[in-house]
Amino acid sequence: MAVQPIRLFGDPVLRKPALEVVDFDRELHKLVADLTDTMVEAPGAGLAAPQIGVGLRVFTWHVDGELGHLVNPRLELSEEEQHGLEGCLSIPDLSFECTRALSVVARGFDMHGEPVTVHGSDLLARAIQHETDHLDGVLFVDRLDQAARKAAMREIREAEWFGLERPTVKVSPHATLGFGL
Repeated sequence: MAVQPIRLFGDPVLRKPALEVVDFDRELHKLVADLTDTMVEAPGAGLAAPQIGVGLRVFTWHVDGELGHLVNPRLELSEEEQHGLEGCLSIPDLSFECTRALSVVARGFDMHGEPVTVHGSDLLARAIQHETDHLDGVLFVDRLDQAARKAAMREIREAEWFGLERPTVKVSPHATLGFGL
C-alpha cells in the first residue's frame, strides 16, 4: 500500500469526531494497510485514520513487536492509572507527561468485520487510549493539567513544523451515515 502524509497539530481534521465504519470493504482494507505502512515508517506506536485525513473510526498500533488494528473501538478503562511521557506523530518531536488508565479492554472489529477484543496494559493501553482519543477529536495535550498544557502549547508554537502548509483533505469513499460529508 502507501505511506501517507501525517496531519500536524492545527489541521482541523484532527479535531473532528470520526464516523463509525459501516462498510468493511476493499477501501477499508487499503486504509488499514496505509495506516500500518505510515505508522511503521514514521515510526510510531499507533496511528488513527484522522491523522492521515480520513474521518473514520479506525486505528493501528505497533507495540512490543505486535502490529494490530481496531475498527469502531469501545473502551473499558481500569481505575488504576499510569503516568508517563506521551508523544504523538501529529505533534512531532515533543512529548509530555500524561496520565492514562493502566489497562484497557478494547472491543471493536477487524477490517473484515469480525469482532475483536484487545486486552492491553502499560504502553499498549496508552496507545489504544491515545488513538481512540484521536477518533473523538481529542489530542493528548488536551488531557494535560493546565500548567503542563500551557507549557506544551508554547513548545508546539515554537516548533519548526508548526504552521507548515498542510496536505489537501481528501474525501473518503465510505458511506457517511447521512451526515452530508
